[in-house]
Amino acid sequence: GKLYIVQARPETVASQKKVGVIEDYKMLEKGGDVLAEGRAVGKRIGSGKVNILKSIDQMGDFKEGQILVADMTDPDWEPIMKKAGAIVTNRGGRTCHAAIIARELGIPAVVGSGDATEKLSPGEEVTVCCSEGDTGRIYKGLLKYERTEQDLGEIPEVGLKIMMNVGNPESAFMFGQLPNEGIGLARLEFVINNAIGVHPKALLNYDTLDAETKATVDAKMRGYGSPKEFYVQKIVEGVATLAASVYPKRIIVRLSDFKSNEYKSLIGGDQYEPDEENPMIGFRGCGRYTDPFFE
Repeated sequence: GKLYIVQARPETVASQKKVGVIEDYKMLEKGGDVLAEGRAVGKRIGSGKVNILKSIDQMGDFKEGQILVADMTDPDWEPIMKKAGAIVTNRGGRTCHAAIIARELGIPAVVGSGDATEKLSPGEEVTVCCSEGDTGRIYKGLLKYERTEQDLGEIPEVGLKIMMNVGNPESAFMFGQLPNEGIGLARLEFVINNAIGVHPKALLNYDTLDAETKATVDAKMRGYGSPKEFYVQKIVEGVATLAASVYPKRIIVRLSDFKSNEYKSLIGGDQYEPDEENPMIGFRGCGRYTDPFFE
């Protein structure tokens, strides 16, 4: 029953942030050429010249402010990462080494890009944008962007009790800092579409899926005991995160209102969804919930 702490180091990021201040990054011009994309870490934007490193032995070639591009990183890479204007890796997820260190350092990072080391060229000028949602993009060129700060203490109080419309669990804690009376609308379909991405029928009928679809599903639900556990836990994690961001205030969760064409766009969805002339008034909402197909 004992817990052993085998490593510890000083926290150097959260304690340095201004209390009650929200930081926001925004692109001022639209990037035309997307050179690579992957999972966004943080909400910041960085730009500079690409430096592709294949091993830690090339550390001496890395200059302050360059964009570090590598297959993946480990603790030996940290001296370089501290000098980077942004980080891009081929492999990794939100809990990989590169993502963890990028959060600690406050550096924008795009992980799991697949082949950024092949798509990007050494010395190429790029802009790494993590401010556009879950997907981080590497744009060609040094694009203009702005950074703003909002001091929450300067926001005047209003007589109305305003609840927020929040669908993305990853943004919930940022919005939770704003003056609010809770979340008035949390759309469940956002969690299903982004965190799960697989049609529920495809998960229930996992054993009947073709090999290609099954491989795609396997990659998504890695670490979960079964397709059903994957679906349920992802819903739980998403809703719990939204609720925690405004606790003890209320959160109102709206059950999925996917249209048939939106369900069809999920992995395996083309095997279960009809082609409707007008999905807006078709098989959705309560009509779907009460249909035997949904059971």
